[in-house]
Amino acid sequence: MTDALKRLSDEGVAIWLDDLSRKRITSGNLAELIDQSHVVGVTTNPAIFQKAISGGEGYEQQLTDLATRKVTVEEALRMITTADVRDAADILRPVYDRTDGQDGRVSIEVDPRLAHNTPATIAEAKQLAWLVDRPNTLIKIPATKAGLPAITEVIGKGISVNVTLIFSLERYREVMDAYLAGLEKAKAAGLDLSLIHSVASFFVSRVDSEIDKRLDAVGTDEAKALKGKAALANARLAYEAYEEVFSSDRWAALERVGANKQRPLWASTGVKDPAYKDTLYVDDLVAPNTVNTMPEATLEASADHGQITGDTVRGTYDQARAELDAVAKLGVSYDDVVQLLEDEGVEKFAVSWNDLLKSTEAELERLAPTEA
Repeated sequence: MTDALKRLSDEGVAIWLDDLSRKRITSGNLAELIDQSHVVGVTTNPAIFQKAISGGEGYEQQLTDLATRKVTVEEALRMITTADVRDAADILRPVYDRTDGQDGRVSIEVDPRLAHNTPATIAEAKQLAWLVDRPNTLIKIPATKAGLPAITEVIGKGISVNVTLIFSLERYREVMDAYLAGLEKAKAAGLDLSLIHSVASFFVSRVDSEIDKRLDAVGTDEAKALKGKAALANARLAYEAYEEVFSSDRWAALERVGANKQRPLWASTGVKDPAYKDTLYVDDLVAPNTVNTMPEATLEASADHGQITGDTVRGTYDQARAELDAVAKLGVSYDDVVQLLEDEGVEKFAVSWNDLLKSTEAELERLAPTEA
């Protein structure tokens, strides 16, 4: 276990791996990362599965069986992805047991093409929870307007949720409200709230990518000086909102009957601009009761040269507000940026899912037995 990753964990940051493939499971690599790199969870998304399954390694036998059964490509894809999530959940089960269900979690996303369809999202979330059938699964639901009531409904049924694609502070507050409403529904239904967990995936690097592009277009020295600051400021103010909501009277009433806080999860923490240090969104987002889900390259960089110096979030709120205000004064619209990023995020995942359907269909056709 590396010192930097241990220090990060000791500060209350749960380290999750933002990647999964069958090879990672069967080779023992995931178990090794849990054992040696302080990894206590895994997140997946359509882009991750598209990369893993299109790579092909480890999937041919299952694809052959599915082709022989003549299942639809949609069913085949769900059989493949839930098998990986189930196996990863089993590997992480000791972490889940040790942490009373807080960590040891594996996330799987509802079909991203349903992001603007509330009833279909609810139905898909219930189906995924049933298919994976592991208590340490989180069902990922996007934080679209249509996703918010789905979050409440799914939490209300006792299904743990990873809310994804959160970019704006306003939407994040709506997500926390949806979670509390779901807990209230679960309580009214007589469910055990201590068994329901949730994280809110607040995206980081994409905010800098979009705002930096707009600051470059402004082109002044003042604009250039603000590059690389908006994403951290945005995430830090999200943590301020988290502290506020989870110290409210509404929350206290739920906590008294066993409810768990919805932890902020820093997503998209791989640095996209080579001008920035590659551990920027790890070192500078250290706060208690958070999750940082990292691509493997970011995990390795943090292990090698991460600089964990304690809490780097609390106490920064005034500065964060000032930085976002300064960006706005230069004519960069925060509201426009976060809506664009949400729309792009949903679209990118839908494209990955469609690409995955096409490549899976091609494999099923290739492996289908010839008729006698």
